[in-house]
Amino acid sequence: MPLIEIVSEPEIKTSEEASAYLTEVRKLVRYLEVCDGNMEEGSMRCDANISIMPKGSKVFGKKVEVKNMNSIRNVQRAIEVEIDRQINEVEQGNTITSETRTYDAARNMTYGMRVKEELNDYRYFRKP
Repeated sequence: MPLIEIVSEPEIKTSEEASAYLTEVRKLVRYLEVCDGNMEEGSMRCDANISIMPKGSKVFGKKVEVKNMNSIRNVQRAIEVEIDRQINEVEQGNTITSETRTYDAARNMTYGMRVKEELNDYRYFRKP
């Protein structure tokens, strides 16, 4: 099975936009016969990088990556839960830790897996 990673600028603002985006990506990979796009079977996965921007700010907060979501609905729900979690943390005066989290659909919660120390822990490398 081919591995294709699609990385976008931080242009997706809502969980609904993320859901619509993934729906279009799935249509595209099916049309091109790259794969069947069945997320539940592992043919397609989504990792979402989520950060909030406080009102009046022009800078996003720390990025949290939610890994290996296996359905478009779970992606939408996980993004909503993570946005709410980050907002609650900031409102309580806490700071957001840049980390990798996982989504538990049964509990509708995200859980920390590991902390990201540096930006290159995310394996983002600029093209030469």
